[in-house]
Amino acid sequence: MSYAVGDALPPFVVTSASPAAMRDWSVFLADPNPIHLDVDVVKAKGLGDKRINQGPMNVAFMMNMLLAAFPGARIEAMDSRFLDNVYEGDHLTASGTVTAVDGNHLTCEFQLDVAGRGTVNSGTAILII
Repeated sequence: MSYAVGDALPPFVVTSASPAAMRDWSVFLADPNPIHLDVDVVKAKGLGDKRINQGPMNVAFMMNMLLAAFPGARIEAMDSRFLDNVYEGDHLTASGTVTAVDGNHLTCEFQLDVAGRGTVNSGTAILII
């Protein structure tokens, strides 16, 4: 298959950031930070009234989008910027665009958007296809 600069990648949609997934990821990441687990702690810290999703899970959503767009590819390098929090119940869409093609290397820009709030994470990746 051929790819060209400007190609849009199929979106990866998460219909609702899940508190159960946050609990599971807290175990997986050995991250007991209560902002991922306890709404009362989030409120006490003045961070809102919903649990906050772990950053690595947000990055995983974008990685899933990249790897679904290019089955069998490998991510050679990736960077991302955290711009805002993802809260329980948020509807998320990871999307991206091909920005360079060099042989079997593709460079893509990507982002994670929350419905109604905008981009919460963005970055670039180089994939080997």
